[in-house]
Amino acid sequence: MEPRISIITLGVVDLVRSVRFYRDGLGFPTSFKDGEPIAFFSTGGARLALYPLDKLAEDISPALQPAKSGFSGITLAHNTRTKEQVAAVLARAEAAGGTIVKHARDVFWGGHSGYFADPDGYFWEVAWAPMFRFALDGSLLIDP
Repeated sequence: MEPRISIITLGVVDLVRSVRFYRDGLGFPTSFKDGEPIAFFSTGGARLALYPLDKLAEDISPALQPAKSGFSGITLAHNTRTKEQVAAVLARAEAAGGTIVKHARDVFWGGHSGYFADPDGYFWEVAWAPMFRFALDGSLLIDP
């Protein structure tokens, strides 16, 4: 297997609401049209997909009951180019309908970060790390 993540799919309760949050609120590019069964968003790396939670559970196994509450042990991350952008991204997420879980602050590992939850409760870390750089396409570069 090649070491690659191609798509991260989030099971959502209301596809249209979630598309509006990511497309209109956060500015993620998509070609999604109302009535389509799944939405794909372009990012500076893997694609983000939104799919109805019940249908995603059914696709995995007909015996699987969709359940979403609390902390699942997984977070998504958006790294910024500057420390100041962390608070700006958190404010944009909140204005779009997200919930601030942790306001921007300096953190123990030398960076600056905060967290928001999207309308379905998925947690996003917004972080600036002085040791990270970005490629021209926006993808994250981490020196080994």
